[in-house]
Amino acid sequence: MTVRPDRRWLLVVLALAGCRHEPEPAARSEDLFQEAAARTGLKFHHFTGSTGERYMPEIMGAGVALLDYDNDGDLDVYLVQGAAFDPSRQPGEPLGNRLYRNDLSSTGSLGFTDVTVESGTGHSGYGMGVATGDYDNDGDVDLYVTNFGPNVLYRNDGRGRFTDVTRLAGVDDDRWSTSAAFVDYDRDGALDLFVLNYVDFTVTGNKRCYAPTGELDYCTPKAYNPVTARLFRNEGGGRFLDVSVASGISAARGPGLGVTSADLNGDGWVDLYVANDTAANLLWINQKNGTFRENGLPAGAAYSEDGLAKAGMGVSAGDYDNDGWEDLVVVNLTREGATLFRNDASGGFQDVTLATGLKPITYPFTGFGVDWFDYDHDGWLDLFIANGAVTIQESLRGQPYPFHQKNQLIRNEAGKRFTDVSARAGTALALSEVTRGAAFGDIDNDGDVDIVLTNNNGPARLLLNQAAGGGHWLVVRLAGGVSQGARVAVLRRGARPLWRRAHTDSSYLSASDPRVHFGLGDATLVDRIRVQWPDGLVEEFGGVEADRVITVGRGKGRKTGTGL
Repeated sequence: MTVRPDRRWLLVVLALAGCRHEPEPAARSEDLFQEAAARTGLKFHHFTGSTGERYMPEIMGAGVALLDYDNDGDLDVYLVQGAAFDPSRQPGEPLGNRLYRNDLSSTGSLGFTDVTVESGTGHSGYGMGVATGDYDNDGDVDLYVTNFGPNVLYRNDGRGRFTDVTRLAGVDDDRWSTSAAFVDYDRDGALDLFVLNYVDFTVTGNKRCYAPTGELDYCTPKAYNPVTARLFRNEGGGRFLDVSVASGISAARGPGLGVTSADLNGDGWVDLYVANDTAANLLWINQKNGTFRENGLPAGAAYSEDGLAKAGMGVSAGDYDNDGWEDLVVVNLTREGATLFRNDASGGFQDVTLATGLKPITYPFTGFGVDWFDYDHDGWLDLFIANGAVTIQESLRGQPYPFHQKNQLIRNEAGKRFTDVSARAGTALALSEVTRGAAFGDIDNDGDVDIVLTNNNGPARLLLNQAAGGGHWLVVRLAGGVSQGARVAVLRRGARPLWRRAHTDSSYLSASDPRVHFGLGDATLVDRIRVQWPDGLVEEFGGVEADRVITVGRGKGRKTGTGL
């Protein structure tokens, strides 16, 4: 049985790890985001299992998922935990992942209850990431947990209980897995599973690497061999088939950390983009016949404009310039800066990081969690980047945990340039921690997008959005069949369509709200909603007033096409 560590053990963990822990900041009324984890019951502290040997997995995790596991209309939180490498340093209380139920719908106020034990989701492994999706089409969201070691598929029974069905489903992988994504790549109405693996690191094969000063430090992935990703096709009946070789996915390997799935060439079929750490990023183009072709270099999305393979960690796809095409952002190492690839609407990409002002903003930071979201409801997708170093920072040398950095809120200025507004975001972004996972969703159901963060060797954080102000919004929930990967547009008179995507993947090791969020600016009415479902069906639905959550059912709209 897994139980929550008590306060005494928390103090022991902090002492062993040498953590730099900052308390929850006092919220101010003018803050764009307010930190609310502790006061809402989201009390979780990540454990690295550090032994002083600088094992690579210690500095890389972990992720978080937002999901409505009990179908009550609000987002619950699943947090992934580490483990002890040295059995002598195993905590007195068992560690494990935690599931927190959001009680907003039942109580009327935001608060979380730890339901790990009764839900059966407290896996105790060296956790990395988590993916969400209803793989068996029973109406309940399921969980796939990646680890340094064997992975776990949890099936949701719809009554608040999950069952480990990994072996039955045939989706295990005992290597070092990182990000994963549920995606219907073959458009058969069932979610398949894509799993990234990092490098061939083992504890017994640990290599010793050193900082320029000669002190022991974490290795880069170049010290180890990269490994291949895996693709599992959903065969129905609760079983998957490993099609990594048959699909072509195993034809290229890399130290994969982040994945996003989107239709990147406009042919109506979902593609896969992988952020590799110190190696060329991979663009897997769907060939519509069950196979993929790697096209990163020809498409201009493998390297930055200076021809370098950067340390890709987190990744996200989104239409930042509102031209109807999905663009890509990848976050990298300190002194590399993020990379923004603009989709040229012909299947190619151009690095516009410098031209849009994003490079100097991100250059001093090591990015992990990242996503596009319209935090201020002006109709343009902004960026949040979760930062934290992986090797000793010179400016922090001598501190107990010299890897911490501040996170960033970056505003999109009408698709032309980006501005760092972190300093105006308030006390929540003034924290300097070692942030890794970031999941995005409307946690308090007030119409704007909030963020849950995980800190390596630190506490989870809940950032509640206070910034939307008078801007109008619309949230679209898709129902009926597979919706992950659907493209949704709001059509308004006198304005270009706003295209967004239903997805839970992207960021780093994390899963986000599957509902589709639109910032509408001054618009109070949407004329029509257009949905291109993953299987190609295109439907339109009548206009609705702004500032509400609506449910759109597949097959309930006016059919306008069958896609490509």
